[in-house]
Amino acid sequence: MGTQETHSTEPGLPTPTTPHGRQGLDAILAGPRTALIGLDFDGTLAPIVENPDDARAHPDAVPALAELAPKVASVAVVTGRPAAVAVRNGGFAGVPGLEHLAVLGHYGAERWDARTGTVSAPAPHPGVAAVRAELPGVLDAAGAWQGTWVEEKGRAVAVHTRRASDPQAAFEALRQPLTDLAARHGLIVEPGRMVLELRPPGVDKGVALTEYVREIGAESVLYAGDDLGDLPAFAAVEKLRSDGLPGLLVASGSAEVTELAERADLVVDGPAGVVRLLRTLADQLG
Repeated sequence: MGTQETHSTEPGLPTPTTPHGRQGLDAILAGPRTALIGLDFDGTLAPIVENPDDARAHPDAVPALAELAPKVASVAVVTGRPAAVAVRNGGFAGVPGLEHLAVLGHYGAERWDARTGTVSAPAPHPGVAAVRAELPGVLDAAGAWQGTWVEEKGRAVAVHTRRASDPQAAFEALRQPLTDLAARHGLIVEPGRMVLELRPPGVDKGVALTEYVREIGAESVLYAGDDLGDLPAFAAVEKLRSDGLPGLLVASGSAEVTELAERADLVVDGPAGVVRLLRTLADQLG
């Protein structure tokens, strides 16, 4: 499938490189009021940064979303972050035009609705607290404490290796010990771009996206992501397409992760490319 950013010859929307993608885009343009726009946050709406706490949405992202959201059924930001953190870092609260936006945080375990400004969520998995308590010892034993950084996510814990002297070596050294730790407490490990996240099983972006599609009665869907955690959402769109619901898969291009580009209908140049796509789509919808 598409492995580079594609552009139409005339000003306007880029042309997807696959028949499924073109059908998905055509369906969104023909029936925007029943279309769902699904978006990852980090690496898709926000550039990847060394410290995740510093991540902020691309400066043009919120204006583009505010222009697009009133023209479609809904915009859903689907993220592994806590919903409230994504709302804060994205600057989504109290923005006119974003009343049709929802943030599905912790892979759908939490939800923030722009209309109410509140977060709904079930009780946390008990294994997260147990993992949190044991994690320093596991990192010490693996010899990879130096340079790693632990991100507290409430319903999950993430270990980042981007600051290590050899980020990839630290990532590989920690993969099995963290997988074993997670398994002891009923959790799973989700690998990403120099990060290993320990979280409860049974929730992922694919489940969250599919359930939201059904809830709002969407008749077409676009999903854009950049990392391995977005692969379940890609698979969900592929399944929806096989069931007759048109969909467009967009990869926010990255040299660190190529798996999404290989499955995408359209590859754009990181968050700036995603924002251009959203703004152009909003303009096309009038």
